[in-house]
Amino acid sequence: MNVRVVTDSTAHLAPDVVRALNISIVPHHILIDGREYLDGVDLTESDFSCLVYEQGQDASTQPPTVEEFYTVYRDLNQDSSEIVSIHVSEVLSDTVENARQAAGMLLGRCKTVVIDSQTLSMGLGILVETAARAAAAGQSLEEIVRTVRGLVPQIYIVFFSENLEYLERGGRIGQAQALLGTMLGIRPFLTLEEGEIRPMEKVRTREEALEKLVEFVSEFDTVEQLYVIRGSFSPREEIDLLLERFKLLFPELTVPVVSYGPVVAAHIGPHTLGVIVYERAEFIA
Repeated sequence: MNVRVVTDSTAHLAPDVVRALNISIVPHHILIDGREYLDGVDLTESDFSCLVYEQGQDASTQPPTVEEFYTVYRDLNQDSSEIVSIHVSEVLSDTVENARQAAGMLLGRCKTVVIDSQTLSMGLGILVETAARAAAAGQSLEEIVRTVRGLVPQIYIVFFSENLEYLERGGRIGQAQALLGTMLGIRPFLTLEEGEIRPMEKVRTREEALEKLVEFVSEFDTVEQLYVIRGSFSPREEIDLLLERFKLLFPELTVPVVSYGPVVAAHIGPHTLGVIVYERAEFIA
């Protein structure tokens, strides 16, 4: 049987791709005012936005448990002895560690390789879809793992956040930094580097932040795929402006606009806007 591909619910994947490529998704847990939800199962992006952003309820997240990963791996092992499991950055979540523990429980029965994507959302989705297409084409586990690991450094994410409260609450910035930034009207311009959210620059207006996004993309000579990643409350006119500027830079590209899911939203808030750049020039057929 073909290699099976597993990921978690922070990956941005089109439902038809998940079905066609037989990708298994293990959901994260989201706690909202004491009630637990499964991401993408009984909680949608619109549900999360209504409960947290509009009604002001508190939200926190927990990764899939070891037992949940074990159940998925065990069930897949019924018809496959090889699994590649690709997940959100282990710097940001315990998801990878839980997956590794679960994989260890099947040693000798199923060969499972767990990969830290060092990314999230659409970045993770690119890696997972690439792996699944390779598996569908009959490539070996070793070939798929080598390809995915080679792609990790080719995916870049930069973004800016309007509300520092969510980053502070999730431990991404300190309380003093969040308070000072809010008082001074500073919006951090951030990147995901080696799986960790790191500040690149500080900007004071959204206009300046938008210009920084364009400048970042303009530094690439070639881009295979480019995405605008947006929060629930990102203004449409800003997105249209970015799309217009990116069209001038790379006229041959179609630039999709994708929203990040509830797990990511719980940590970066509703006003975040950014880009994901995939610079690889060759796809797996």
